[in-house]
Amino acid sequence: MTFQEQLEAAQRRLKKVQGALDLTLLLEKRERYDSAYDQAFDFAYEAEQLTLLARVMPAYTGHPRFKERMEAQVADAIPITVELTPEGWLKVVIPALLPRKERGNTNYIFQNLYPAMKRFTQDRPPFHFPKSVIVFQHVYNYQRPERWLRDHDNIELNEVVDAVVFYLLPDDSPKYLEHYYCAGRGEADVTEVYLVPQDDFDRFRVALKSGRFGASPI
Repeated sequence: MTFQEQLEAAQRRLKKVQGALDLTLLLEKRERYDSAYDQAFDFAYEAEQLTLLARVMPAYTGHPRFKERMEAQVADAIPITVELTPEGWLKVVIPALLPRKERGNTNYIFQNLYPAMKRFTQDRPPFHFPKSVIVFQHVYNYQRPERWLRDHDNIELNEVVDAVVFYLLPDDSPKYLEHYYCAGRGEADVTEVYLVPQDDFDRFRVALKSGRFGASPI
C-alpha cells in the first residue's frame, strides 16, 4: 500500500469514527444511556483502528528512527504503568477498559503493553514468577454508577496475557498460570492486571477486597 493509499484509508476510517461519535452523542442526548455506553465502545473501536493506521503511516516516510519515535509517542499518549507492589506482586495499570471480544483487532493493546513490559524488565536482572494467578480487575468510574457492567467472558484479555507471560512466565498453560476476574469502582475507567504467586493469592485477594489498591469492590 502506498502513502497515498494509506491517507485515503485513514480518511475513510475517520468518517467511521465521526459517525460512531455522532451516534453516541445522539443516544446520550435522548437519555438512552445503556445504548450510549455500549455505542461508546464502537466509537473507541473505530478510533483505535484509525490510530493503527496513523501509527503505520510514518513508516512510509522512510524516517530512520520511525520505530523509536512511535514507541515514545505511544508511551506518552497511553501511559501504561508496570511496577512491583511492596509485596512483590506485579501490577499493570492500563488507563482504559479493555474492548469486547467481538470488536476484533486488539493490536493496539499489544503495541502499548509490550514496550511498557520491556522497559520494566530491561533495567533489572532476569527473573520469572513461579506458578501464578493473573488477575484482571476492571475498574469503572464511580461517578457513573448507572453504567452497564460488562460480563467478564465478553472482554478481550488474550493480548494482555500474552504480553505479561512473554516476559515473566515460561508459557500460559495451566501448569504455570491460573486466571481470576473481578470488577471495582474507582476514580477513572482503568484495567488493573496483577500477577501473583499462587501461594500468595489468598493474601492478595484479602488486600484487593479491602481496597488496598485504590478501587472499591463491586
